[in-house]
Amino acid sequence: MELLFVALGGVVLGLAARYALPRRDTHGALLVPAIGAIAASVVWAALTWVGLKFDGGWIWVASLAVAGIVAALASAFLGRQRRASDAELLTKLSRA
Repeated sequence: MELLFVALGGVVLGLAARYALPRRDTHGALLVPAIGAIAASVVWAALTWVGLKFDGGWIWVASLAVAGIVAALASAFLGRQRRASDAELLTKLSRA
């Protein structure tokens, strides 16, 4: 059950990253929240395998912090890559 709450927290942090950072028009509405949910879930699972208890505070802090950072980095990277790819395609099509 806690994994569900962690994934939901990753979605919320992904939504915050999507709407707080620029270039949100370059990727889908659910891509960054999905990346946040996946990051939070993977970190949560890894930390439980390491031995942290699911009712401890540090597993929550680490999972949600990593999810927020990964979502913000993904949003920035995806926006930059898409703009560069679109500009390259425009110059390629303009020459033809």
